[in-house]
Amino acid sequence: MGGQSKVFTLAEVSNHNNAKDCWLIISGKVYNVTKFLEDHPGGDDVLLSSTGKDATDDFEDVGHSSSARAMLDEYYAGDIDSSTIPTNVKYTPPKQPHYNQDKTTEFIVKLLQFLVPLIILGVAFGVHFYTKQSA
Repeated sequence: MGGQSKVFTLAEVSNHNNAKDCWLIISGKVYNVTKFLEDHPGGDDVLLSSTGKDATDDFEDVGHSSSARAMLDEYYAGDIDSSTIPTNVKYTPPKQPHYNQDKTTEFIVKLLQFLVPLIILGVAFGVHFYTKQSA
């Protein structure tokens, strides 16, 4: 890491998001990890899925060793302009239909409306067949 480092915006770093050109943002620094993709123990998909965003949490959650952290220096490309990274990404859960507990009983009623006449017909035929055999 030299004296004057390049400062990148999130938009610039986000352009490097494929297997031939992969950059990550970790702890305010930008790393060009393209050459490391094939050697990454977790596979290249793990790294590629962390492009275009601040990957600090992804990196820290795994619990990388001190030697893995030291390897980052080899791939250092510059710093990130922190003002270009969204501070609060609010989680919005996917819209789901409201669960109606009454639908369970509605289903049972419809099932019984179908099965009861079939059972009555079955019993009627059974009785009719049995009475013919006895007579």
